[in-house]
This record gives sequence, C-alpha cells and structure tokens, in this order.
Amino acid sequence: MTEFNLQIQENSDRFSSHIEDAAPSLLPSSNTIHCTETKGDRIDRFLSQELPDLSRSRIQQLIEQGNVQLNDKVCTSKKINVKLGDRITLEIPEAQPLELLAEDIPLDILYEDNQLLILNKPAGLVVHPAPGHPDGTLVNALLAHCPNLPGIGGVQRPGIVHRLDKDTTGAIAIAKTEVAHHHLQAQLKAKTARREYLGVVYGAPKVESGTIDLPIGRHPQDRKKMAIMPIEQGGRSAVTHWQVLERLGNFTLIRFQLETGRTHQIRVHSAKMGHPIVGDPVYSSGHSVGVNLSGQALHAWRLRLQHPLSGEMIEVTATPPTQFTKLLEMLKRRTTL
Repeated sequence: MTEFNLQIQENSDRFSSHIEDAAPSLLPSSNTIHCTETKGDRIDRFLSQELPDLSRSRIQQLIEQGNVQLNDKVCTSKKINVKLGDRITLEIPEAQPLELLAEDIPLDILYEDNQLLILNKPAGLVVHPAPGHPDGTLVNALLAHCPNLPGIGGVQRPGIVHRLDKDTTGAIAIAKTEVAHHHLQAQLKAKTARREYLGVVYGAPKVESGTIDLPIGRHPQDRKKMAIMPIEQGGRSAVTHWQVLERLGNFTLIRFQLETGRTHQIRVHSAKMGHPIVGDPVYSSGHSVGVNLSGQALHAWRLRLQHPLSGEMIEVTATPPTQFTKLLEMLKRRTTL
C-alpha cells in the first residue's frame, strides 16, 4: 500500500505541500508541490490539483473507501474544505490486476433473452472479483454462460448493473449488451425499477409499515462498515420503505422496498430502527436463532423492470433459499407452542 502525507503550510503568499514516501508512478517526481492559495477548496478538488496523476473521481473513490485522513481522522466527505495547517494522509491500495476466468458455476436463471439475464443468487457467492476473491464469483460464472460479456460495463464487472452482498440471496439483473447496461442503470437512477426484499428481523415493530429516510456513508472508523451519516459529512440519500408481513413472536418478517440502492442499505436502516436483520454478522448482535444461517436473513424477493428494447415490464420472483424458509418454519412453530 502506498501512503503519503500532504502538509499545507503558510509560506509568504504561497502554500507548500510536502509529500512523503510518494510512489513515482502515481505522483510528480518532486516530493514538494508548491501551489497558490487554497481559496477554501474542497478536499477532492485540492487533491486532484496537487496530484494530477490521480483523477478527481479516483480521489473521490478513495475518500468514499476511507483511504483519506484529514488531521489523523478518516475523511468522511469529499466536500470538506481544506484549511491552512491541515494534514492530509492518502493511502492508495496496491494495484492487483485481476484476470477474469470463465468458470462453470451453476446459475439459477429466472429470465433470459438476448439483452438481459436475471438470476437468483445464492448465499456465499461474491458478485465480482476483488482482492481476496479473484475467482469463484458471479462474474466468473457469467463469463462461462455469456462469453461476450467482458466488454459490457467495464472489464472487471462485465454486465453488472447492481449488486447484492455476498450473503444476501435473490434476484439480480445482468446486462448482456451495452444498450441494456445503460438502460437498466438509467432505470435504477430514475427509481423506476422496483426492488423488493424479504427480511427477518429481531423484535416487533410497533407499527405495520413505515419509511426510513436517512443518508448512509462509510463508517468513520471501520472502513468495512456503513453507517448513518449526515450528507454534509459524506452521507448519500438513502430511502427504504418497509411493511410487516408476519409477526413471529420476538421476530418479524418484513417486506422492504428500495427507493435508493446504497451499500448495506437495508441492513443499516434495519439496525437503526432497532430491528436488525437476523444473522447479520456486522450490524446485529449475532444471537443464535436455532437455524444454521450462512449470513443475514435477507432475500431479494421480487424485481420489476422495463425491458431495454421492447419497453415491456418484466417482473420476476426469486424463491427464497432453504435456510430462509427453515428459519420461518421454526419461528412459526415457536409462536404456536
């Protein structure tokens, strides 16, 4: 991992930025960059000016991932203004080139034509390759099923329009052409695609339905977690609608509908309302419920979207996995005893 520091100091009418241990391939050859006054620049804009070899979008990504620290604290927003005396530490993860290999992994296909594919993803299947998961992913399986996918939507994530967490099961749409990729992304952005989930939560909500409208951002201390975060501190708008389907003693089966699609959105919002998803290893207490769950009891149940060419509305329902149905059956038996 490459790490370097920027120290903004007053120097007559100029400011100097000192870069320590910089990687020559990523930064100017000189270890010191002199710039004019900051003018209260946002941190992403300031860094992109100081480090021309890094694009502004790449810097924003590093901030979002928790790889930028401001005065020894994780920077939580790209909109924070840089001031005199501020110390900025930027960590750039070492590049790990990924060779995408086609792998014959079984796929549970819910819908397919020459434009798109909708699958029922099992628990434990990572969507796309990343450091630590170079193979055995959904993308590797897709390359075997659709050999022409590498050019769709980027080399490392061919055809992926939206994602599901590793241990979240259910319906996920895959674009098979560039036209479909752009069209499906536009539907998600315009909130015309409908995504419904089933989740079993701890506790019993006092009301039958509601809406959680709380922004979500990267956790300021734990980079692997998300948290409720004010927009001015880097959070992004996140809206989840929910409705009780069945009360099961001290557990509840809830239908969630996503209006936005932030990372871990349902899991974070559920925990915030005091009813975390059962089996969630990150956002819940992790108490045993008597069923061997591989992860959180959260399933992408129904997906409704418009076909990118015909305009026809397509709706698929993904059958919940055996673990999910066993959990419900056990909780129902408990309530009848």
